Amino acid sequence: MPLKAPFPKDNPFSEPKAQLGKLLFFDPILSGNKDVACATCHHPEFGFAESLEVSIGVNGLGLGQKRKFKLPNDIPLVKRNSQTILNTAFNGLKNKKTYHPDVAPMFCDLRAESLEMQALEPLKTFEEMRGHGISEENILAEAVKRLKAIPEYRKLFKAAFPISAEISEQTLAKAIATYERTLIANNTRFDLYMRGDKTALSANELLGLNAFLKSGCTKCHNGPMFSDFEPHAIAVIDNERLGHSDTGLDSTYAFRTPSLRNLRFTAPYMHSGKIKTLKQVLKFL
Repeated sequence: MPLKAPFPKDNPFSEPKAQLGKLLFFDPILSGNKDVACATCHHPEFGFAESLEVSIGVNGLGLGQKRKFKLPNDIPLVKRNSQTILNTAFNGLKNKKTYHPDVAPMFCDLRAESLEMQALEPLKTFEEMRGHGISEENILAEAVKRLKAIPEYRKLFKAAFPISAEISEQTLAKAIATYERTLIANNTRFDLYMRGDKTALSANELLGLNAFLKSGCTKCHNGPMFSDFEPHAIAVIDNERLGHSDTGLDSTYAFRTPSLRNLRFTAPYMHSGKIKTLKQVLKFL
């Protein structure tokens, strides 16, 4: 993995911007009913993912396994398993190819490009952060209006974006994306091994690496992020709690190859969250 995350030319890194993005990431003010934040389903305690099969967004209480809907409830579950945002700064990174963070593939069905584009989608989604009372067309304008009404946020946006000093949908997305690009784990023992430290991995881990290579896992799980970032249909079981079948990208039942980094912290697995352990993942494949 690279030692530093690349930033788009139109959204370079700055510390004030990253700190603002962190605050926004943990602030439920962005949600329709002010009851859920980005961090609710991407919490540090769970590897910036979540320990539920599929998430509970608006009208929920608690975190992780303790999270449940408030009653009465008519909000559906979030459609898919909450994936980690660790290392999403490197989404789309492939060996010997130029990397463009402004067109990086996001979501299981590849429906967004770049962290800036991805950042605002959960705010607009009914069951994730929008909820009742505000339309999809109006929720971003409402979030911007709320932020503009808070003097401290006005100061923070001015420090993060000194040229425009504007609170807008664009600067909101850029701030959150900047913070997310600071969440990287790119100096693992595997990375040390790949950089030349042949003592970084144990004998058993080296046996596992060789088995991984020989078994053909790298056909899809390759490159620095252990993903080809391409869609594949592998017949993962649906989550019965949703009450419908998830048809994936363009109704093909294909989903983007997930990264294998930080897996020990982000169970359960697959887009439906129906596989609970890595051992079960290997048996399925």
